[in-house]
Amino acid sequence: MGNRRPLIAGNWKMNKTVSEARDFAVRFLDMVKDITEVDILICAPFTNLPVLKMELEESIVHLGAQNMHYETKGAFTGEISPLMLKELACTYVIIGHSERREYFKEDDELIAKKVKAALDHGITPILCVGENLALREAGKAQDFVQEQVKKDLGHLSPAVLSRTVIAYEPIWAIGTGKTALAQDAQEMCLAIRNTVAAMAGQAAQEMRILYG
Repeated sequence: MGNRRPLIAGNWKMNKTVSEARDFAVRFLDMVKDITEVDILICAPFTNLPVLKMELEESIVHLGAQNMHYETKGAFTGEISPLMLKELACTYVIIGHSERREYFKEDDELIAKKVKAALDHGITPILCVGENLALREAGKAQDFVQEQVKKDLGHLSPAVLSRTVIAYEPIWAIGTGKTALAQDAQEMCLAIRNTVAAMAGQAAQEMRILYG
């Protein structure tokens, strides 16, 4: 594992009003105040980021967003830029979540642009990759996920790549009645790390890979 520091990230998805987020933050900070051995991250809806910025300030909990546009400004109705996230003290952003890929048709070309934009603005991207049930049952799971990694991160230099986090989502085990075992996660995370190693050498050992 080397010097990789564990990261525990919570994705709130489309949950919690501003008042609920504030109340949760107060209670949560009291619960985790003595934790020092891991990084803790909350990825909240855009509307909650300002209040969480205030509540989490000078705490051990990091703040992140669930999505962003790759441009810094412009005529992109409903979008949020990396500059906006920076001003809200977001140090992480989720990119390429399976729900964004499925419901909003985000492809690897778009996701690669978002990853680069996040890194260019000093925000750590959490790139989500994962295969569906059909791919897993066809024996194509690792090939598919490895190809996602190559397409989404292949444009980055090794130095930059090491600052990226990858999250493996077992889409095939979500709402299908199937269960992802620890071995399934370990095998896929190893395949991901090997793919990054082939692209960027030692950077693969510095990169954090999450499961969830």
